[in-house]
Amino acid sequence: MEPLDPEVMIRQVAQLPADLRERTPLFDERVHALLPTSNWARIDHVFLTGDGDSYHASCAAEMAFETLAGIPCEPISAHRFLHYGPLPTAAPVGPGRQVLLIATSASGTTKAVVEAIEHATKHGALTVAITGTPDSPVTQVADHALIVDLSNPERSPGIRTYQASLLGMLLTALRLAETRTPACPTDRLREELTGLADTVEATAHAVRDRCRQVTGEIADAPVVTIVGSGPGYGTALFAAAKIIEASGVYAAGQDLEEWSHVERFAYPIDNPVVVIAPPGRSLPRAAALAAQAHRLGRRVIAVTARDDTAAFRHVHTVLPVHGTTREEFSPLLYHVFADYTACYLAQHLTRSPFQAG
Repeated sequence: MEPLDPEVMIRQVAQLPADLRERTPLFDERVHALLPTSNWARIDHVFLTGDGDSYHASCAAEMAFETLAGIPCEPISAHRFLHYGPLPTAAPVGPGRQVLLIATSASGTTKAVVEAIEHATKHGALTVAITGTPDSPVTQVADHALIVDLSNPERSPGIRTYQASLLGMLLTALRLAETRTPACPTDRLREELTGLADTVEATAHAVRDRCRQVTGEIADAPVVTIVGSGPGYGTALFAAAKIIEASGVYAAGQDLEEWSHVERFAYPIDNPVVVIAPPGRSLPRAAALAAQAHRLGRRVIAVTARDDTAAFRHVHTVLPVHGTTREEFSPLLYHVFADYTACYLAQHLTRSPFQAG
C-alpha cells in the first residue's frame, strides 16, 4: 500500500464544514427512523463503546447524553466493555425499561466492537451500531444501525469519519432528549449543530498558520501532552491520536486534574502542554492549570475561544477558536487544531501517516 501524503489531512479539514451542513439533516432523519418514539422513551441507561477514534468520540459525547437527555451515560472502550464492563450487572432498570449500547466503528469491522455488541445483546441490552459502512459486520450483529457515510471518502487518519461518528452520537442524544424531556429545545439544538459549519470554517482559517508555527516548537519534544476535561477530555484523546498516527511523535491525552497530580512532575521541564479550554464547566480549571504549567517552565499552548485569551495571558501560544458553542457540542470545533498540527509535524519530520518503523 502506497504511503499516505500528510496533505490528505488538510483536505479532510476542508471538507468538515460541508459535511456538517449536508450530513446533519440526513443523519438526523436516520436517527428518527431507528426506533419508534415509545422505544426511545424506555431507554434509561446508555453505554457508548468503540476503539480508537470511536472511543474518543464516545468520551466527547458523554456530556450531551447526560445534560441534554438527562440519562446516565458511560463511555467505555470495547475491550473493557466486553471483559470488564458493567453487563450483565448494569444499573438495574424497572419494568419496561431498557439499557442501550451504542457501538461505533467507522469501518464497521472492528472485531472487539462486534463482540461487544454480541455480548450486550446476550444480556438483554438494545444495541445500535454507528458506522460509515453499510452491510458491515457491526450492522449485521446490532439490533439497529445508524449509517454515517460520507461522500468521496479517502484513506486518511480519521478526521471526517470522527466528525461523522460524533455527530451521529450527538443527534442520538438529541433524539433521546426529545422523547424524555419535551421541554428541551431540540429543534434549535439541531440548528446549532448545522450552524457549526461556519464556525468550523472560520476556526480552520484562523488556526492553520499558527499550527504551522507551533510545529517547530514541539517537533523535538519527547512527548506532547494534551489535556482537557468533560467533552474536552475526548478531544484531548483524539488530538493525541492524530499526532501519533500522522507524525509518529508520541502524544498523550490526559485529564486536566490528573495532569496536575502526576504529569507535572515529568522531565524535561519545557515539555509542551496543550490545554483544551472551551467555554463551560472546566474553563476556570483549564486557565489555572495553564498558569501552573507556565510557572513550571512548560511550553503551554491553549486552544480556547479567541475572546477568552485574557485568562491565558501567560501561555506561549493561543490557538484561537472562532465563534461560540455549548460545551456539549464543543468537540466538533476544538479538534481542528490537531488535524493541522499533525499534518505539519509529519511534513516537518518528513514522515508519512501510519509509517512506524
